[in-house]
Amino acid sequence: MIVVTGGAGFIGSALIWKLNENNINEIIIVDNFKQNNKKWRNLLKRRFVDIVDRDLFFVWFEKYNKQIKVIFHLGACTNTMEENVDYILRTNYEYSKKIYELCCKYEIPLIYASSAATYGRGEKGYNDDEKIIPLLKPLNLYGWSKQLFDLWVLNQKDKPPQLVGLKFFNVYGPNEYHKGRMASVVFHAYNQIRERGRVNLFKSYKKEIPHGEQKRDFIYIKDVVECLFKIYLNKNINGIFNLGTGIASSFNELATFLFESLSMKKKITYIPMPVTLITQYQYYTNAQMTKFLSFFKDINFYTLKEGIFDYVKNYLTKDDPYL
Repeated sequence: MIVVTGGAGFIGSALIWKLNENNINEIIIVDNFKQNNKKWRNLLKRRFVDIVDRDLFFVWFEKYNKQIKVIFHLGACTNTMEENVDYILRTNYEYSKKIYELCCKYEIPLIYASSAATYGRGEKGYNDDEKIIPLLKPLNLYGWSKQLFDLWVLNQKDKPPQLVGLKFFNVYGPNEYHKGRMASVVFHAYNQIRERGRVNLFKSYKKEIPHGEQKRDFIYIKDVVECLFKIYLNKNINGIFNLGTGIASSFNELATFLFESLSMKKKITYIPMPVTLITQYQYYTNAQMTKFLSFFKDINFYTLKEGIFDYVKNYLTKDDPYL
């Protein structure tokens, strides 16, 4: 069986879609719905064996560990505005450590989610050389929790038979609808355009960067799960890697592609950034993908325009927008 923690969430449910597309249905979903009772819709079309509450997973594990082929540990609190330190540490750090230790004990491959939020403002660049990880300075509690686990992993002598950590950059695409304000800029901008005929983008507070020219490495969810599946098939890959496209695109470009996908005239308003966000804001992210692509030379990532057009035309504008 394949275990997917956070399996009802955005990336988790999309991974299950990818597995199902490859006729893999022996899947155990680990999740709960206490803080979000909308994400169950991500599972309506998915095939799996069972759903296990995240608080009961370790009890379940003791009974079924010999049947587990791999654990995709994607579950976490991903709220970048979360301020409850104890909650974040329990959910993102302590829980992850326990999964890691069980994977070592029972020799189960582990593929887990880190985050590009660990890079902070990018003072050290976006190089996934593991020697740089101790030097990184995340800007928020979420990023710090992911950084803590990466550092803890690097200090462990015992390793699972396969260990891969992935620093996801800005992921967007179908099945993110339950995430509220933590959903992608693509999703929020699309809804603004449909409701108001225009889109709001944050002003820049750096003189050298025009409004809307802040840049991110946006990666489409279908590329993310394609990469996860390739890792699952290749047991020789180990380490902590970036997972982006290696191309930074501006918010102005993003908005332009959305308007084009809807055959609408572009209308952008630049608005003040919330005070609470100014000190945490990343003006630029761009995944260095050399290390990852040395294992997988055949990946052709969606361009931002291609990803947005697929998302809009095949999901957001449909009655059933789910994978």
